[in-house]
Amino acid sequence: MYVAHLSLADFRSYAHAEVSLEPGATAFIGRNGQGKTNLVEAVDYLSRLASHRVASDAPLVRAGAERALVRAAVVRDGREAVLEVEINPGRSNRARVNRAELPRARELIGLLRAVVFAPDDLALVKGDPAGRRAFLDDLLVMRTPRLAGVRQDYERVLRQRNSLLKTAGNARRGSSGAGDASSTLGVWDAHLARTGAEILAERLRLVAELRPHVGNAYATVARGATSDDAGLDYQPSLEIQGLTDRSDLGQRILAELERRRGDELDRGVSLVGPHRDELLLTLGDGAPSGHRLPVRGYASHGESWSFALALRLASYDLLRADGDDPILILDDVFAELDSERRGQLAELVAGAEQVLVTAAVAADVPEKLAGSRYVVAGGEVTRDR
Repeated sequence: MYVAHLSLADFRSYAHAEVSLEPGATAFIGRNGQGKTNLVEAVDYLSRLASHRVASDAPLVRAGAERALVRAAVVRDGREAVLEVEINPGRSNRARVNRAELPRARELIGLLRAVVFAPDDLALVKGDPAGRRAFLDDLLVMRTPRLAGVRQDYERVLRQRNSLLKTAGNARRGSSGAGDASSTLGVWDAHLARTGAEILAERLRLVAELRPHVGNAYATVARGATSDDAGLDYQPSLEIQGLTDRSDLGQRILAELERRRGDELDRGVSLVGPHRDELLLTLGDGAPSGHRLPVRGYASHGESWSFALALRLASYDLLRADGDDPILILDDVFAELDSERRGQLAELVAGAEQVLVTAAVAADVPEKLAGSRYVVAGGEVTRDR
């Protein structure tokens, strides 16, 4: 799979941009603020309808414009399809395949697969659990696009249930004007348990499949490490006692919601469910009696970088094992690595069907990735070689 042509209209800094691409490595070279990352961000957005840089769509639309357009000609198994998304902040986005409009924009997800590694990925290991949950869910949706709908349903149920908990909590404390919403909480408990159990079951399966890939990737990028050094464990917000079946997990969530009803009413928030779970990242010697420590708070800067890189490379390997060679995007990462690690990373990814690289300085891009190059300056994208 690769992008053969990228077209932008009113996306970020570009009023218009047309860029032809080829399989193999392509580097976009330019000083910071010139728009090189905007190009690869557009490819990433087409793959999952989200940006690796911002949480909302509004910043993606060029100042003064009402909407943005991202279009790409994507070649997969020798056949070309044109994928297109119209970004409308505050309104529903629109998506098309070969000019035919899709019923829902989210049906575009998964038709183009991309994995992005960027400096902000350090937050995967050093930041809050929400970032690690999002990492898992993004990968889940990339592999199984229908889970985008399950994810949206869960978030909708969670918002509604939290609102009811606040109302019921106020009534419980005798707040004037607060209606008794407790009777309707049972309905939302059932919805939360159903959608939450599906997400939880999928995350558990994903972590089990991802774990060996993370270990192998960490051993490759970290000096002196073995595949047993990097640990990956899922920590749910409730005791699941080894359960993996959706039905069993749903019943377990319902029981825990009932047990913690008083705490939830006091605090006005849902305390049980996959939105409270954690992906625990650890480092150790891998021996049964060995001592493992969480990466967050204990790992050095270099170890944290290696783990973040291992998570992305493992994602790439897992998607590749599914049968598609995803597009690999390395957004301004070589400046953060020493020459040895640059070479190691280049060696690892050079065999990908398409690698898109951004760098401020051409010398930062390893020779192993010396494919096509574009110079990005002053809003213009010019072929260098």
